[in-house]
Amino acid sequence: MRSALLVMLAVPLAAWFLVKPVRLLAPGWADIHCPTASVCVDDVVRFAAAAALHAEAMAFTATAATPLTATPRLIFCSTESCAQWFGLGARSAVTLGTFGTVIGPRAWQPHYVRHEMIHTLQAENTGVLRLLFKPKWFVEGMAYALSGDPRAPLAEPWESHRASFAAWYKTVGRQFLWVEAGKL
Repeated sequence: MRSALLVMLAVPLAAWFLVKPVRLLAPGWADIHCPTASVCVDDVVRFAAAAALHAEAMAFTATAATPLTATPRLIFCSTESCAQWFGLGARSAVTLGTFGTVIGPRAWQPHYVRHEMIHTLQAENTGVLRLLFKPKWFVEGMAYALSGDPRAPLAEPWESHRASFAAWYKTVGRQFLWVEAGKL
């Protein structure tokens, strides 16, 4: 009994310090302000811009793929110190399943926010754990292809993932996207 209690306390504590994106579950610890349940910022002056990016990504994702059933929380960091508190490292943004997304200072652009929103959509439709075992060409290729990312070509392997997803998607279509994704 005692060891079970110890594990229940140790695992979340270890995750908090070792897997920093988990910190998006409690953003207030980083002096993050959440004027709404779905949009948080480290600089309240930039809230309107963050909210507009969030709304645009929600609408775009619904049109490009399928609508999300829940409105995800996005934390917008305008400073590098905020991004590093959430453990972004060299990444521009990170999505933690359906729990939320941290957008770093370099990712305040529509295609970046859409990309991360598509990862949330994937987790919602395939399941968070199952998504971990999906092929990278599907996970990243879908996010790059359907987000309208204007960069071409992307660095490898991302461009190959985008091309592989686009070829696969052409054969399955939007109507059967999640049915066929379940088979991967």
